[in-house]
Amino acid sequence: MSKPGLELFSPTIQIYCHPGPAWQWLTHYQQRQPAFACVLGFTETALIPGISAAGATPESRQYTALADAEFLINGPQPHPRYPLPPLTAGASPVLITRAVTQACDWPIYLFNVGLPFPPSVPMIDLSSQPTQCLTTGKAMSIDLVEHLWQQGQAWGEKLIQAGDYLILSECLVAGTTTALAILEGLGIPARERIGSSHVQANHGQKWQLVQQALAHLSVPYTPMELVAQVGDAMQIFAAGMLLSASRRGGVLLAGGSQMLAVYALAQALAKAENLAWQPDNIVIGTTRWITEDAGADVVGLSTDLGVPLLATQLNLGQSQFPALQAYEQGFVKEGVGAGGAAIGAALSHNWTLARLANAVEQVAAAYLQSQLHSPI
Repeated sequence: MSKPGLELFSPTIQIYCHPGPAWQWLTHYQQRQPAFACVLGFTETALIPGISAAGATPESRQYTALADAEFLINGPQPHPRYPLPPLTAGASPVLITRAVTQACDWPIYLFNVGLPFPPSVPMIDLSSQPTQCLTTGKAMSIDLVEHLWQQGQAWGEKLIQAGDYLILSECLVAGTTTALAILEGLGIPARERIGSSHVQANHGQKWQLVQQALAHLSVPYTPMELVAQVGDAMQIFAAGMLLSASRRGGVLLAGGSQMLAVYALAQALAKAENLAWQPDNIVIGTTRWITEDAGADVVGLSTDLGVPLLATQLNLGQSQFPALQAYEQGFVKEGVGAGGAAIGAALSHNWTLARLANAVEQVAAAYLQSQLHSPI
């Protein structure tokens, strides 16, 4: 195992751990074109007051993923079916993802694994059933988990052929709480190490909910039973995609704590079911707002799991928009594959940090223009 390291691959991409495999991966996929996938779902855990800042109220959080998907595909529109929900502070990270994917013209694949309402843009539907709150100990039926696992593997094989490598992202509010449950359930100490959309992480609230959830488990349990009881649909579908796609090519898991849980789950399922995969083909890519978050330890978790962690060095401190400047104050931090998309722009298209910031600024300006009565 590599020793933890911190080094720049380029001015735009920093490596935070396992530098040897990270350099090898990045060098191999330079100038190559990715396909971009986003797995969207909903857990009723998001309805718990205060659990997430990705939507100012529990009700608005039901629409976050739907609105992000619509914005990702359509960009700023005067009358969106699902407007981006109001946040306590900041703006949705989909502004970053949209800026990159629109300019780079990557193929985009959206997967619905349980959104609470019909999406307004085309998606590949795998489940119309939102995940129940993890505290019930009955998040999903084992049949649904098996279905999503098999479908994830099938789609992973397809999408790895849609580009030179795959950027795999997620949009699921309160997913860091279910990520904590999965990691702890797999025996990976993650208490107070998980990221948060809040400036001051709500570690105590998450830990209380996870303890309540894990109390429902009967020992011994399989990884499949674990995710069925206390996980979410995104995790199992993305783990299946990751496992099968890694056999054929490179995967950039775009996200922070939630993608660490996906990686750990894929690792556990590969072992439990004796399935071949190629961990060397996988890196995690996020934002520096995640890796530099003093209230979490995503770098340490990546180091422990043995997966390289990369982060875009995008800085929005000079933005003309206060909602974008809020990222530098610790709000929002990541989502909808924002960090992975930014890394892909630098890796595949030689984007500089200035070009990246300017592209995000242009999308924000267009959004502001489209929402004259609802400025960001």
